[in-house]
Amino acid sequence: MKIIILGAGQVGSSSADILASEANDVTLVDIDPSLLRTLQDRLDIRTVEGNASYPSILKQAGAEDADLLLAVTNSDEVNMVACEVASAMYDTPKKMARIRSSEYLACPQIFASDAITIDVLISPEQILTNHIMRLVEYPGALQVLDFADGRIQIVGMRAYHGGPLVGHPLAELRDHMPGVEARVAAIYRQNEVITPTADTVVEPEDEVFFVAARENIRAVMSEMQKIDKSVNKVMLAGGGNIGFRLASNLESMGYGVKVIEHNSRRAEIVADRLHNTVVLLGDAADEELLRQENIENMDVFCAVTNNDEANILSALLAKRLGANRVMALINRSVYVDLFEYSELDIVISPRLATVGSILAHIRRGDVVAVHSLRRGRAEAIEAIAHGDKTSSRVVGRGVRDLPLPPGTQIGAILRNDDVLIAHKETTIESEDHVILFMVDKKYIPEVERLFQVDVMFL
Repeated sequence: MKIIILGAGQVGSSSADILASEANDVTLVDIDPSLLRTLQDRLDIRTVEGNASYPSILKQAGAEDADLLLAVTNSDEVNMVACEVASAMYDTPKKMARIRSSEYLACPQIFASDAITIDVLISPEQILTNHIMRLVEYPGALQVLDFADGRIQIVGMRAYHGGPLVGHPLAELRDHMPGVEARVAAIYRQNEVITPTADTVVEPEDEVFFVAARENIRAVMSEMQKIDKSVNKVMLAGGGNIGFRLASNLESMGYGVKVIEHNSRRAEIVADRLHNTVVLLGDAADEELLRQENIENMDVFCAVTNNDEANILSALLAKRLGANRVMALINRSVYVDLFEYSELDIVISPRLATVGSILAHIRRGDVVAVHSLRRGRAEAIEAIAHGDKTSSRVVGRGVRDLPLPPGTQIGAILRNDDVLIAHKETTIESEDHVILFMVDKKYIPEVERLFQVDVMFL
């Protein structure tokens, strides 16, 4: 696929890295020549220096025969104009744009087909807000992924002593929870993947990924670790776009929320716009401030400022002062790797959270959802099966008979409105939404081919 990416910031460079690694023809456009040189030395991509919305720059980038335009500069207006130019002058088939301003997002009619022609809107702040909200909703989870409009979820969590299933084979899961269907898709033990079987014994510190219907998630989580209490009190470091969105969502759901913001003007704005949230002016890494605000009573401390170092330091301090669970938003990949297994309970990578929404629109076959896991090395997807036994490699065939690549598991199926946990004898039907977990992304092309309809198949 020929892809043009506008903007070499965090989202653009991360997208270029992942898309180029999957054998796509990627061209990256930015106004910063030094940044482009650095990325070109590291990635197998073309680069073009210039204003991303100029017709001449888009032409130079190859817009005349591009399959996808991904506009993710820091300017909403540049992204919108670039999509409009690509549509009017080059008839680019698919255009995706990053839109950050709530003023634009609140008026969806702007992006109707007869107005600004953007096929897919990307709001990284909203994606991250949703991601963090799910982690607050499910205490103990390392990652919570939605599929089938939220009816099916994949959850990753650490197994600890005290969990009823810890130290026991997976076959006992059904005995522990009669009437509850769930499937363990993968287990990571000391960073090595284990393909689970009925005889696999769950050990303490295992990272377990399981799939279940949304209403059964908490029951399965309680098998992996003892869930002491629900979350009631949340403290946020940072009152920017993400911090404000989180506080607004949390207070509307009845959580007790405190926000620490170091900028006085921004603190005033946040305080005026929120109703049941305590907004504090100060430094989130100020030990005295955290003690005064009873950090030891906080169920969750989440640092979401624009500064990685500030997020890391404040979250580590909050943990040492007694916060039950701490999260830190970290942009730099090297920091994500460094602190993933530290005192921080959750390291949140905007890169991985956002890129999944992009990948869903470039996967071949009818793929409607994509989520990256394990720092991008693994992937979970939702694919729709089409055709019949004569035109499809999956329809009309049992799970046991599918030529799935190594390490690939079918976890669940949404059929009409019913959630089915996949077993070896389960037969795939046309229009099923199939949830797959892949421990190795190199097999993605094979899975895509499986779900493509081919009239010449038989």
